Amino acid sequence: MAHPIRQAAAEIAGALKSVADVNPAFMTAPDKAAALVELAAVEARVAELRLRVTADAADVAEETGARDAGAWTASATHRRRGDCAADLRLASALGERPVLAAALREGRVNLDQARVIASALAKLPAEVSSSVVDEAEAALVGYADRFDPTELARLGRRILDVIAPEIAEAVEARHLADLEASAHHRMRLGLRALGDGTTRISGLIPDASAARLATYLHAFTNPRRDDTTPPADPSLVEEGPNADSTLVEVRAKRASKPSEPTSNPVPYGRKTAQAFCHLLETLDPTRLPIHGGDATTLVVTMSLDSLRADLATATLGNPAPGDSHDRITAAEARRLACTGGIVPAVLGGKSEVLDLGRSQRFFNRAQRRALAIRDGECRAEGCHIPAPWCEAHHAGTPWAAGGRTDLADGMLLCSHHHHRAHDPTYATERIPEGGVRFHRRT
Repeated sequence: MAHPIRQAAAEIAGALKSVADVNPAFMTAPDKAAALVELAAVEARVAELRLRVTADAADVAEETGARDAGAWTASATHRRRGDCAADLRLASALGERPVLAAALREGRVNLDQARVIASALAKLPAEVSSSVVDEAEAALVGYADRFDPTELARLGRRILDVIAPEIAEAVEARHLADLEASAHHRMRLGLRALGDGTTRISGLIPDASAARLATYLHAFTNPRRDDTTPPADPSLVEEGPNADSTLVEVRAKRASKPSEPTSNPVPYGRKTAQAFCHLLETLDPTRLPIHGGDATTLVVTMSLDSLRADLATATLGNPAPGDSHDRITAAEARRLACTGGIVPAVLGGKSEVLDLGRSQRFFNRAQRRALAIRDGECRAEGCHIPAPWCEAHHAGTPWAAGGRTDLADGMLLCSHHHHRAHDPTYATERIPEGGVRFHRRT
């Protein structure tokens, strides 16, 4: 005689077979709604039964030499190993959590909710007593009637505030201290050039540093959600003592002009990447650590002919041993030369250094403020990006042709139009109002 669990599985299979050819299209809407809820409950109950068997299936793995019941199940049922390993962990957790197991068995908790609850309970600090853990289990199972897995996970992280507020703060402080210490130990950052003009950045950094970076990036992305959205009136932007900081507070006392919808909005990920590049370009090199006996500086090397040519290249940076030199266009090098922290090294025909740029070549803070007062916003025709988010550009006589770094030759351009100013495929035209107009060369 078959085991009762196998009999139940056979009966379930038979019941499903009896409706295999039934078309749900002919069900009424109320019947469909009820069926979806009922089948979800049945699915949860079947999953609990499967996990209950999995928890006691170590002997099955031993008979076949499998690593564990999860690995055996993955091979026998052709499922992903990661999913089966997660099932085995949940099955073990349910064996120690009778309230959660009963709720799953009765269909009051679905499989996703059960995983979240089990994970939340496992993450409670070791010093929390078993009675408090039991209370947390009961509370989270009760919340499952109203909250989805995402909301349950959020509640699980703060469950001690609900059931044991007298110890929650102290426990959380110790837990956060452990997390912060672990984060500083595990943090990593890597850069890998892909050979297609881009470099992949991958890493793991502490939450506090990530939050700070996100705030800085928001300072760049928020005022220019797309190229057609004008930000707040530049005259209403307040500059504090740290006016050149990446964090600028904009207080609009009146609404900005309505923007026309754009048909091709810039993806948020690309905007964030642009903001990150902009952030690097606005770092003050005089506040960076001493590197190689001098303030941290990036050197762009090119020949004099390349400097003056529209289509030419330059070498960027002093690579570490084993790294290759990064190549950029001469146009990009000329644009970078307008910003602080970039020293252009111009070579003659025999590679002798004709000119090595000095920090005085760049617009200083006082000049930037003067340009902000004079220009107020990006001087490109039709652009209204405010001064705090603009870059100083040598607009009169180009730097490559000996232009001076003074207010007469200076002009504010947003990052987008500063790139255009150094793009050889675009021509610039000064307009009567003092700004510039761009058009693609034919």
